[in-house]
Amino acid sequence: MSAESDIIGIDLGTTQSLVGVVDSGFPILLADSRGSRMTRSAVYYGKEGAAPVVGEEAWRRRVTEGGRTVVSVKRLMGRRVGETVAAEAARGGGAAQALPGGVRVMEGVGGSLGVVVEGQWRSPVEVSAEILRHLKGVAEAALERPVDRAVITVPAYFNDAQRQATREAGRLAGLKVERILNEPTAAALAFGLDKLQGRSKVAVYDLGGGTFDVSVLELNDGLFQVLATHGDTRLGGDDLDDLLARWLAEQMTGGEERGWEGMSEAERARVLEAAGEAKLALSYAEAVEVQLPFWRGVHSFARLVHRAEFEALIRPLVERTGGLCRRAMVDAGVKPEDLSAAVLVGGSTRIPLVRQMAGDIFGRAPDTSQHPDETVALGAVIQAGILSGSLRQVTLLDVTPLSLGIETFGGLMNVILPRNTTIPARAGEMFTNAVAEQASMRLRVLQGEREMARDNWMLGEFEVPFAKGPKGSARVGVQFEIDADGILAVLARDTHTGRDQVLEIRHAAVDVSEARVETMIAQSVDHALADMAERQVAEAALTSRELLEAVAGALPQAGEALSAEGRASIAAAVEEVEAALAAGEFRRLKAANAALDAATETLAALLVERAMDEALARRMGG
Repeated sequence: MSAESDIIGIDLGTTQSLVGVVDSGFPILLADSRGSRMTRSAVYYGKEGAAPVVGEEAWRRRVTEGGRTVVSVKRLMGRRVGETVAAEAARGGGAAQALPGGVRVMEGVGGSLGVVVEGQWRSPVEVSAEILRHLKGVAEAALERPVDRAVITVPAYFNDAQRQATREAGRLAGLKVERILNEPTAAALAFGLDKLQGRSKVAVYDLGGGTFDVSVLELNDGLFQVLATHGDTRLGGDDLDDLLARWLAEQMTGGEERGWEGMSEAERARVLEAAGEAKLALSYAEAVEVQLPFWRGVHSFARLVHRAEFEALIRPLVERTGGLCRRAMVDAGVKPEDLSAAVLVGGSTRIPLVRQMAGDIFGRAPDTSQHPDETVALGAVIQAGILSGSLRQVTLLDVTPLSLGIETFGGLMNVILPRNTTIPARAGEMFTNAVAEQASMRLRVLQGEREMARDNWMLGEFEVPFAKGPKGSARVGVQFEIDADGILAVLARDTHTGRDQVLEIRHAAVDVSEARVETMIAQSVDHALADMAERQVAEAALTSRELLEAVAGALPQAGEALSAEGRASIAAAVEEVEAALAAGEFRRLKAANAALDAATETLAALLVERAMDEALARRMGG
């Protein structure tokens, strides 16, 4: 294999990262100098001038030098102030403890979130680039040749800003990122689901260190298509560790102090480490003794933790995955019995409670045949092999997790690309000026499932100028295009001048909390009837205003040709439309529009007849 053909596959995880390549036709994961295929996603920044340390050594230093060690930085990728609960305290320049260890999360330029290490602000992209640079070095040492191309996986629910941040981290690490690949899709490849016969549907349940994703995929003749996906970007093994650590802190202090809040950063790091080790042990044992010798001076701590106690703590979090799985199956139009397989991915799926709940959700014993920590990385390697030509072609089709569109007149959400549209995708519509003498059109790009624009998230906006003219004279074509990485570009073209404007959604400042992100679909269901009723009123109101404007312009043209009785009938109908508009009642508004339409039939006929006579006269005169 030539160096030019090498494309490495990388699982850039919250807690662990892996790298691999297709060699001699086989996808393999590469080990570092310690013989380990897994690299801790931890970066230690030493004294000024010293090179950052990545991996296990950095992970060990988080206990003694937490202020210099960054872990779980993936949770901040592409994030801005206000988008995480923990980051709320960062608004206005404050600090927030949002990541495990001693580093602080702070607002940077433009509201972006980063970490402060010994007084220096560093972006999540910069920290992630160090991890990717280390993985690149692992691959080059194992292959004994340079590599500069990669496939990198991300959670299916990563938005455009997070995907772009991941791509930028790869660039800073000296890698050309050939594909950003959703983790559940990578897992499907690793499980060999392309070997299933006929048209098969599978569910991929991925509970990793920092995120949860579930996807329902369909395979047909080697073609993967993601039918639906859901996820929670704040649910993973880190959160389970945190729950257990806080519980242990309460046991350690015996209620005499403020438990977790009363501990120093170094003490918290020790308790977190003990909690993580206990979590792993409880996947195989019914009980484990947690020991923290001399955790505070001469004081030591030891306690037997039973699996039942741990499961009681984490059950509410694990149950959250069930709702997301059921929504994904509803969106995909499948029932548990329609699935050919349900596969588990991510280290946290070793937990017996997780496996039990997954089995209950999907109505079958889940497939755990692959190494839960390595599955996504292996899929990334397979995808890299497909792109480089080292493996036979398997086509992967992902979908848009939420609908994309623009705000239209009346405050409505006009969907251009519906939710679960297979990507890459391209779609567009033609729009015109809603009022006379309008000089431009402001395009607000929206993402979400609600009927009214205000209830969705604005990804970006830009102004499209055009020549002034009568209502409906402008023609602006709007096209949405999503590439294979799920990155959105919006093109607007003035068809009269041919001028284009392109908005690339690279840093989508969705100024809403993650709780709203995770509940958007649920809200669209909960408010479906009310939203539809409001949309109907808005659309009927638009029709009413158009009718009133048209009638106001047509009546003077009719002159004496329209009888007094006809004018009175139209006036009464106009009055009812105006009253219905003020009341905002859909049924009344719809009936009033219909009545006005009927009342103006004679007027319309007169104007049409007059126009035909005038046209005939011009023709005869010519």
